[in-house]
Amino acid sequence: MDVYMTGVYIWYYNICKRQVWLMAHGVLPDENDDNIVLGRFLHEYYYKKDQKEIKFGNAVFDILYQDKDEIVIGETKKSSRFKEASRYQLLFYIKLLKEAGISAKGVLFYPEERKKEEVELTVEDEEKLQKMIAEIETIIEKDSPPPAAYCRYCPKCAYREYCFA
Repeated sequence: MDVYMTGVYIWYYNICKRQVWLMAHGVLPDENDDNIVLGRFLHEYYYKKDQKEIKFGNAVFDILYQDKDEIVIGETKKSSRFKEASRYQLLFYIKLLKEAGISAKGVLFYPEERKKEEVELTVEDEEKLQKMIAEIETIIEKDSPPPAAYCRYCPKCAYREYCFA
């Protein structure tokens, strides 16, 4: 299976490796899950003035705007609960732009918390991303998903029935 790397895989990798495999193999989460519905609502109704869902290669940025002479891409998240996963998803997008010769900075938006966080790509982040990408490719190429492993995120996961039904 050829792996078409996406920011969503990066995000899921930092939450649950099993979710990466399920998503990559077309197993969709429960679309009626409260968290997915809320996330869709936040994405649709916040930051209306900015361009949304900008496609760039295999990436889809939630928000794109120009701040003075800088391009800014943003990710809107329901909460900062998955801060590290969200940060690496955004760093992946910044890296893609950098590889295309486009300099950009990133911002994570948490509208429900009325917070935002700027994100900049460092050499260390690029190295971590390369390792993540290699591990994601290995996970996806396997014939079956990693075994279910309960963690603190499982009770609110839209995939929980695939693991613990």
